[in-house]
Amino acid sequence: MAKTSGIIKIEGTIEDLTFYKKDGQNFVRKKGGIAKERILNDPNFIRTRENGSEFSHSASSGKILRTAVGSLVFKAKDSKLSSRLLQTMAGIKNLDTTSARGLRNVSNGIATAEGKQALKGFDFNNRAHLKSVLFAPYVLDNLTGTISFTDLIAAEQFHFPQGATHIALQAAFLNLDFETQISEVTYSNIANLPINLVASSPVLIPTGVPTGTGVQLYLLMISFYQEVNNVQYSLRNEEYNILNIIEVL
Repeated sequence: MAKTSGIIKIEGTIEDLTFYKKDGQNFVRKKGGIAKERILNDPNFIRTRENGSEFSHSASSGKILRTAVGSLVFKAKDSKLSSRLLQTMAGIKNLDTTSARGLRNVSNGIATAEGKQALKGFDFNNRAHLKSVLFAPYVLDNLTGTISFTDLIAAEQFHFPQGATHIALQAAFLNLDFETQISEVTYSNIANLPINLVASSPVLIPTGVPTGTGVQLYLLMISFYQEVNNVQYSLRNEEYNILNIIEVL
């Protein structure tokens, strides 16, 4: 580390020199760090390479899930969705007890009961959790992906944001193979309910059963709207919308 004493005080990086200010004085140091080539080839960095490989795999798996769910993700997500999914996928990857270190993967982890449980209940929008909004029982038919409600009273069984006049419910049935990255998703009808004390029994039926290998994920979407002059508008740019993985099989 060297201290500069010239008239011109520089801050920033020029080639391999970094100029910075500390405690009112100006210093310069040579850029450090370990060469990328060494990290990729030096036997001493084998653990670093293993960790990097699994980190990259976990991040890719989160992106695969987001893409597979489709357009619903854009209606209910927060700014940290990618990092939260990365953390969840990393935990699922750690449940792979058959692959060597550096090769552990989400496909093997999600095949375990613990892996499925780790993904069950995941909220794509961390500002709106299903368990803090919906207070009504529902029935899931895991063969068809149908979600049914009986005598649902919107004004009493939803914690809805101020200004909302209507609630929309929709189901999604996703088949996803994390190993092949092949997926298929089907969506249900949308049940639009006024927020009042009138009971209703909406049934959300996906258009079909998705095919393929992998795991089956069942999702529930809840959206809030405000009606003005007979037109419904998304409330607060969909900030309060919910997308939750209610089951993983």
